[in-house]
Parts: sequence; C-alpha cells; structure tokens
Amino acid sequence: MTAAPTSGFSAFAVEPFPEIQPGDDLAGAINDALTRTGTELQDGDVVVVASKVVSIAEKRYVDLASVTPRAEALELSAKTGKPAEIVQLILDSSDSYFLATEKGPIIARHALGFQLTSAGIDRAGAEGAWLLPVAPDTSARALRDALITSTGAQVAVVIADSDGRADRRGATVISIGAAGVAPLRVTEHSGKRQEETFTDLIAAAAGIILGQRGRGAPVAVLRGIAYAPSDEGVSAMLHHRP
Repeated sequence: MTAAPTSGFSAFAVEPFPEIQPGDDLAGAINDALTRTGTELQDGDVVVVASKVVSIAEKRYVDLASVTPRAEALELSAKTGKPAEIVQLILDSSDSYFLATEKGPIIARHALGFQLTSAGIDRAGAEGAWLLPVAPDTSARALRDALITSTGAQVAVVIADSDGRADRRGATVISIGAAGVAPLRVTEHSGKRQEETFTDLIAAAAGIILGQRGRGAPVAVLRGIAYAPSDEGVSAMLHHRP
C-alpha cells in the first residue's frame, strides 16, 4: 500500500516490566505495567514486543538434556564451537543453512520462512533454550485483540526478534509477527516505486530501547507512525512462506 507520510514519532519502553514466567498472560502483564506507570495507549500506537517473552509465555522451552545430537550437528558443533544440542535444535527448526564464515555463525532458514542466525534459537542458561513462537502472526493478533479489549485503544502489535547479519558483526532487530499494520509499505517518487519491509523498520526503531541481555524492557510503544491497517502479518512478505 502506498506510504502515508510520517514526519516524526516518539517511542518509549513499558517499564518496569515484570519477569514473565511460562504460561503467563502476556497481554495482561502489559496492561498491568501500563496501569502501574499511569500510561495509556492511544489509537494508532504500535506495541512492539520482544519475541523471547512471547516464547516464554507460550512455553517454548526445551531442556537440552532431552536433545540427542546427530552426526551433522556434531560436525557443525566442532566447526562453530556451538553446543551440539543447540546445533541439533537449529537443524530441527530449519530446512537449510549456511555458515557466514568458516566458524559460523549458522544462518538458517527457519521452517516459518525466516532466515535467521541460529534459527532464532535463544539460549536459556547452560541447560535449556527457547524456540520461536509457533505462529508469530497468530501470537501478534491474539496480543493485539487482548490489548484492544483491555485498553479500548485501536493499536497494532509487532513481535520483534534480535538477529545477526551474515555480512557483518553485531545484531539488529527484525519483525517476525505483526497484527494491525501492513508489513510492506510502498514509496513512490518521480516515477520510482519501492517496497519497504515496514514492520522491520518499526522493529528496528523499537530495538533501540527494547530489552537486550537482561535490560528488562521487553515491550516498547511507538507513537505517531502513519501506517495502513492490515492483518496480513509478516508471513505475507516472505519469499518462503510456512
């Protein structure tokens, strides 16, 4: 959809935020944090949520003791130095992969269609790991609907995930799920037409303040962004859909 102009926007973290436990009501936790801080959502706000807290709430934990590495995982582990159990989870979650360098990282195409470092597997200490949500767009829609019900504000939700790039060091933030906001934005100027991965731009903007490595702010709100409402989800812009 052709882009609406955005001349400026604001962004803030929803904090302090409680530590989410497996099975917790994530939308309820967001609403409680908003209430405690005297913050009200407004129509048009985009609530950006870190994928890890979605995974925790959805009980996506894997005990590494339950994982038996096979030959390919053992070989990749030796090359990359990554624990063989984690490598096996990467292989189990993806349909293809390559190494960014001879020693990694492992860049995998997840079964959901995303190309992600380590297939989006997130270590949980020495004994476990968190997998991505089963259906991130569905998770985003459920969060969006619950927040609209609890707050009365017509908001959109983007689920964001930290991810590395095969061509450079460091991590950025991308979208893996969305509800209420079109994933692509079309910009037209002087006869030229460009599609932008709009929910990725939103996720990256929120990533500046989202919690990383224990910061404890897994939810951010972006206010003032012009966007087209849509429930297509991030999967709609993937070359390889699940």
